[in-house]
Amino acid sequence: MKKSAVLGMFVLSAALLVPPAGASAPVSPPGGADDLVRFREQRVVWAACADAALSMSGAMCARVTVPLDYREPAGRTIEIAVSRIKSPDPRKRRGILQTNPGGPGARGLGMPGELRKVMPPEVAAAYDIIGMDTRGLGRSTPVDCGLNRSSWLLYAPGADRAGFETSVRLSREDARRCWDSDPLVLPHLSTRDIARDVDIVRSVLGERRTSWFGQSYGTVLGAVYAQMFPGRVDRLVLDSAPDPAEYPLRMVRRQGPANERGLDDFAVWAAPRHREYGLGATPEAVRTGVEALTGRAAREPVRVGGHRITDHELPLLFYVSLVQETANPEFAVLLRVLLDAAGGKPVTVPPWLQGTLDLMFAGAGTDRARDYAAELAMLCADAAMPRDPEHYWHAVERSRRTQPVFGPMTHAPIPCAFWRSTPREPRTRVGNEVPALQIQATEDTRTTYTSGLRMHRALRASRLVTVPARAHTVYLNHPNTCVRRIVNTYLLHGTLPVRDIPCPRQGRAGGRAPLQDLRAGRDISLWSVYRPSGAPFTRGETASP
Repeated sequence: MKKSAVLGMFVLSAALLVPPAGASAPVSPPGGADDLVRFREQRVVWAACADAALSMSGAMCARVTVPLDYREPAGRTIEIAVSRIKSPDPRKRRGILQTNPGGPGARGLGMPGELRKVMPPEVAAAYDIIGMDTRGLGRSTPVDCGLNRSSWLLYAPGADRAGFETSVRLSREDARRCWDSDPLVLPHLSTRDIARDVDIVRSVLGERRTSWFGQSYGTVLGAVYAQMFPGRVDRLVLDSAPDPAEYPLRMVRRQGPANERGLDDFAVWAAPRHREYGLGATPEAVRTGVEALTGRAAREPVRVGGHRITDHELPLLFYVSLVQETANPEFAVLLRVLLDAAGGKPVTVPPWLQGTLDLMFAGAGTDRARDYAAELAMLCADAAMPRDPEHYWHAVERSRRTQPVFGPMTHAPIPCAFWRSTPREPRTRVGNEVPALQIQATEDTRTTYTSGLRMHRALRASRLVTVPARAHTVYLNHPNTCVRRIVNTYLLHGTLPVRDIPCPRQGRAGGRAPLQDLRAGRDISLWSVYRPSGAPFTRGETASP
């Protein structure tokens, strides 16, 4: 999933080699647009990517030199790694399509290849597709804090105060390690600075405007870019967006209830398959089994695939498993393996589960730990967070009644609470008339539908495509021909739907079961949520695929 030597004369380097370890203004930074001419006019040198998989996808790679601090463009510089898959037919090419896969902290050089896999040839021919490892990440000039874990979410507070105090200690230590590593760089990894990098890349590639495909955090980056540089946006696709005003803290907290609903939805799917997976013959029994497994792991860790899993780590494992409803069979297998291992039975760990566990428990010196450092730097450069640990303790305690599995994890202290600086610029308030196409799934466990509606309202000329599914990053990862047709039409012809439109459900593994809240016994399907225009829609109202 999440798999630097400054050059004289600002010429892009010809190879993506990892270097030794070691930036609201208006559109024109305080130093003035003229100070950026040498960056905007640097010469591009494309060459084979160091990563063989990127080369096999047809991508070429290069580096772009940008200011660390856009307020001091004559000062220190860093490099941004970019990839490109060119249009196969220059006669049909209309421009560039820049991309971001999400995160923050997800490496983006491989994104063009992923998009080319699902784009029809005529859409692929319309663009040079551009990927980027954002500043501080991956093949760009990296930050490496020497962190020894993969995420602050890896240690949920668990059931008692002692577990909460451990989560505070670990987050405080992550913040200390990261800040001590390079305090001169970390404040300059904000979304606004990344958006300025995106615009430098646009200029370096000789384009007056750029199109954009962003998913998850990439929608925030795309919306911020459109707010800062509205006249430089061509076509804007935002897949699975949060409310930009809620990113990041409230966005994470909304994931608690959303994942509880996702677990209920899975339980409704799993109960009729009790003979196959043995998770419970009723939805209530399936959920009870999951909660009991968490309690059991608090008393005796579950040992699977060479890893020791307690009630502190289980929520993250469940969290990464509930993203796509099409992965219900895999989640069922995961639970069966955990239950058998907890019961002392021999288990066979599928390769995909072993890979997930290895990624979760990745330690110091691994790519995942380095990506986590970049993720933290971006989050903490974007938003200040409450600094009193008691704020988080009360939030955790309040969450337990309605969010027994995920609440403590999503309300735990983020290391930004202990960061030694505050953001250098105010948060970007998104609100504009830039046309955009937004895709949102009703049961998204990461960027909830209600949050996505607020992004839609902020982008007043946008059109919303609603997908009735538990899914995230729909275009690439959830099979829906209606969504792909609408996105492809927009990218190819620039044609937005005349109104917000729902697509039909498609691609659920094993068929659709009604979504229920198994603790309260009420229908909580977000398919009944109103359209942003205020006009209600019904389950039977769909767009033609």
